[in-house]
Amino acid sequence: MLIAIDAMGGDLGPRPAIIGSAEAASDDPDLVLRLFGPAELLEDEISRLPRQLAAVASRLQVSDAPGMVWQSQRPSEALRHGADTSMARMLGCIADGDAEAGVSAGNTGALMALARRALGTVAGIPRPAISTAIPTRDGGRCYLLDLGANVEVSAARLIDFALMGEVMSRHVDGLEAPRVALLNVGVEGTKGTGSVREADAWLRQHPGIAYLGYVEGDGIFSGAADVVVCDGFVGNAVLKASEGLARLLVGRVQATFEAHWGSRLVGLLARPALRRLKGELDPVRYNGASMLGLAGIVIKSHGSADAMGFRFAVQRAVNEVSRDLPSRLAAELDHRRSSVDSAAVGRVESGSRPEGPILPGATGIDDSQQAQR
Repeated sequence: MLIAIDAMGGDLGPRPAIIGSAEAASDDPDLVLRLFGPAELLEDEISRLPRQLAAVASRLQVSDAPGMVWQSQRPSEALRHGADTSMARMLGCIADGDAEAGVSAGNTGALMALARRALGTVAGIPRPAISTAIPTRDGGRCYLLDLGANVEVSAARLIDFALMGEVMSRHVDGLEAPRVALLNVGVEGTKGTGSVREADAWLRQHPGIAYLGYVEGDGIFSGAADVVVCDGFVGNAVLKASEGLARLLVGRVQATFEAHWGSRLVGLLARPALRRLKGELDPVRYNGASMLGLAGIVIKSHGSADAMGFRFAVQRAVNEVSRDLPSRLAAELDHRRSSVDSAAVGRVESGSRPEGPILPGATGIDDSQQAQR
């Protein structure tokens, strides 16, 4: 299996991406990583790998890409002038069929724009969504989407996200009937924006989804749902807040045990439990967000990820390749969208008012036209 790596996208330079890639290769003897960036710089970093990783250097291929997409760069500028960047060439490697997936810690907006152009989308999905796993109280995980790719969304986009999240949870985690919910400011049916209420009305009528209705923010972490759907503005805020809170809690617990000699003694006895708690809450373990809806596998790593975090992102890419996620999304979303379109057209022709939103394609009206009306 070959995974393409944008080695220049992270805030900390190429070293975390190279060491994280080497660690992932050490875990999987069948894994080959193709690293994109300035060849001389990458080869120098590979030559300085820790001794325990030197054996995998032969499975780290370097592909020269002299340019890079800066974190402050506009997506439109990356589209016009980014052909020689590590990000664009990484995506081109996937599009050409040389790599089965790609990983980047770079500019999210540019990555989304370049990935849509290079790979396209599946099943007529107009806007991919970013999704990652959130740890839950029962030891499981909940997929939250969107996390920033789509700041303002229509009901049709929320439905797309729900369908994609349900397929991913079923095939990646092996859940027979993932529980899906919409994030809202309350559980009452009268609350929320118009797009959230419209999406709720449609999802309640869909027999193929185990839809729970609305959940509030605490429902993400309680394990009440397996997939929670929201717009990108809310999702990004929730994700960053939860990561900050996790670090705060771990730091406060450690500081408490180190406050004086008595608590330090208790801390020594509790060290195994504290180590386990830190591992369960550490956002690094959940690094690697899926860009769902693309006709290819692209994983977005945190820009500030260290080597361990980048390793988890590569492992997520490997996991999605083994599940053939884009093909499964294409097959299931094509079928579901066809059934939705038929039902919507039938309601329109009969003269009845649709109880839920009509997805784009049902009447030939796209989102922008609906907004104008």
